[in-house]
Amino acid sequence: MDGRHISFRTDAALEIGTGHVMRCLTLADALKAAGAKCRFICREHPGHMLNLIRQRGHEAIGLPQGTSNGLPVSNDHEADLVHAAWLGANWQTDASQTMAVLRDVTTDWLIIDHYALDARWELALKPHYRKLMVIDDLADREHVCHVLLDQNLVEAMAQRYVGKVPSHCTNLIGPKYALLRPEFNALRPASLTRRRIPVLARLLIFMGGSDPTNETAKVIAGVQLSKRQWVHIDVVVGQAFAALQSLQEVLDTVPGATLQVQASDMAQIMAAADLAVTAGGSVTWEKCALGLPSLVVVLGDNQRPIAKMMHQIGAQRTLGVASDITPACYAETLDAIQTHELSAMIDSASAICDGSGTQIVLKILENHA
Repeated sequence: MDGRHISFRTDAALEIGTGHVMRCLTLADALKAAGAKCRFICREHPGHMLNLIRQRGHEAIGLPQGTSNGLPVSNDHEADLVHAAWLGANWQTDASQTMAVLRDVTTDWLIIDHYALDARWELALKPHYRKLMVIDDLADREHVCHVLLDQNLVEAMAQRYVGKVPSHCTNLIGPKYALLRPEFNALRPASLTRRRIPVLARLLIFMGGSDPTNETAKVIAGVQLSKRQWVHIDVVVGQAFAALQSLQEVLDTVPGATLQVQASDMAQIMAAADLAVTAGGSVTWEKCALGLPSLVVVLGDNQRPIAKMMHQIGAQRTLGVASDITPACYAETLDAIQTHELSAMIDSASAICDGSGTQIVLKILENHA
């Protein structure tokens, strides 16, 4: 990838969450290490991550914060896109603004990770890129890409994109291609070795980077109600987490609890944990790579099919939709779980992916004609 120009169009926000940007950052870091130059184009929503992108050594250009309300909308079924409002503009405006950024250099790969963009936007940008890669989870719209990545595990995965991508498209489907940082693969052997004899001493709580409904506080309340004692509790939130001060005040009263914001050593934290309580996003594949057993709640519709499948195959225990879960529910589950249940989850989860997906995707992009 030496000398190639790669552009990413993705967003983070309080509503959107941080997962799209974080997995793109993982790929961008690998591309940079291979000699590519990466540029991110992100709208300046509340909770954007432009500063973090720059801190990681990539160019980051912000599109002005806006709203789709009052903007002209095309008549070609734009409203059919369920997540259209996440764009903060209509797709034509976003395409025009993105074109203005891309005009100064020919982009070898344009990589899109956004539920509010589809084939119309991609065709409009076609003069400004050589190749197009789309990262998706939903399979609810058409694309004109050369490579499609869906790293998820849901029912009928092989059929999800039939008729939604061109016949020449290279489809990368399943957790084998999950975009994980290299340390997850590196720590996998040690993590699996220490889990041969499961224990329940160290708990990890991570409800996503933004956690706008503060599910984290509800989980901690459940821990406080629980009779189970933990040697250590790691609580991780992202930089967009809004209730930081109140969370710290609560954790000051919880023995052994540590708060980490935008943790840079997440793989080490997860490898050290015996059990995790998490949302059902991209962290799913990080847990699998390390064989980390977990209790999971669904925070968004896009997480439902993954959480359902993971529960069915025994790779995690899915508790349900977060809004239906009370602190008492968390407490009851934590009290009841036994080490033999951990063993089953460890075996099932660790068989799903090994954390090498980023390098596999990188080689495919390098070799794509």
